[in-house]
Amino acid sequence: MANASGYFSPSIPSLRKRNPPSIGMYRSGFPSAEGISKRIFCSSTIQGAEASPSKSRVPRLISKGCKLVGCGSAVPNLKVSNDDLAKIVDTSDEWISVRTGIRNRHILAGNDTLTALAVEAARKALQMAEVDPDDVDLVLLCTSTPEDLFGSAPQIQKALGCKRNPLAYDITAACSGFLLGLVSAACYIRGGGFSNVLVIGADALSRYVDWTDRGTCILFGDAAGAVLVQACNSEEDGLFGFDMHSDGGGQRNLNAPIVENEVDHALGSNGSVLGFPPRRSSYSCIQMKGKEVFRFAVRCVPQSIESALQKAGLTVSSIDWLLLHQANQRIIDVVATRLEVPPERVISNLANYGNTSAASIPLALDEAVRGGKVKLGDIIAASGFGAGLTWGSAIVRWG
Repeated sequence: MANASGYFSPSIPSLRKRNPPSIGMYRSGFPSAEGISKRIFCSSTIQGAEASPSKSRVPRLISKGCKLVGCGSAVPNLKVSNDDLAKIVDTSDEWISVRTGIRNRHILAGNDTLTALAVEAARKALQMAEVDPDDVDLVLLCTSTPEDLFGSAPQIQKALGCKRNPLAYDITAACSGFLLGLVSAACYIRGGGFSNVLVIGADALSRYVDWTDRGTCILFGDAAGAVLVQACNSEEDGLFGFDMHSDGGGQRNLNAPIVENEVDHALGSNGSVLGFPPRRSSYSCIQMKGKEVFRFAVRCVPQSIESALQKAGLTVSSIDWLLLHQANQRIIDVVATRLEVPPERVISNLANYGNTSAASIPLALDEAVRGGKVKLGDIIAASGFGAGLTWGSAIVRWG
């Protein structure tokens, strides 16, 4: 009865008087495991064979849950309105807001860096959680726009002053990145014995936008958001279920591929080997087929959320908030309608920030928590979707 990650999740408690989730095993997501022994041994076995503790390669006592205990966010100082964009491309505030719901976005400028934004968001999350940087076991930076080709997470770990040198690395999954980071944090806690994992979503898509293309430049902004995921007793477990997918066939609808520079003065060729040395490469601007991405999102996101709810043993009526990747208000509205979630239970801050990719969900969550909208014990259905194509959902409890 082990799930795809090779470990069990304890039974899921509820702060409300709801029926507990049924016992079961799922292809993805965390299974409920009420009634089973907490002493579980992880091993690879042949299907149908009985697992023996004496033959297990890595015996491990697994009884932890995980919960979200702190959040934080940060945005650049420069705010760009729809009217500002109308000065450089053929558009207007009405044209943008009606089609997307966006009115403003924040853009990195001057000496601002994405790493600094991520550090600020992370510090706020640690302060809310009352956790010292030295107690952080892992830093996961969910980004598709690192400031170093080899990853920016270690620089965040250094800037936070984590003296024990915890592991820090990047996760690249565009607008789904934060959800992947959240589930990864749970895996490290439940299966690896970690206690405090920082999950940061941060992106600066403005660096890869064609500012002459009114179809894409109106959509994106820069930001960072973070949460602190902490180990807890199984009875306090706050990640109830998840559902993750990808479809490489959809890459044609949303991408920023590598392109070779046509002219490269730094490298020549001696003619001995055709095509060598290779030309230097860089990434193109974001290319998107908006209508296709819209169709993908409104079809796949509701299915993913329903799947995650089923794995958690919950229904749509059980959740307090619907929190989607902030890509387009029309997508948010259609998904909410298909799930029959009323507007007052939908979290949206898209109008003020635009699409901030991996930062959008933790940014919106942080605002909702600090604004008093999301309260301790509230259950949230969160879903990210975007380039890859990738998409996924998680059912979590705040606090």
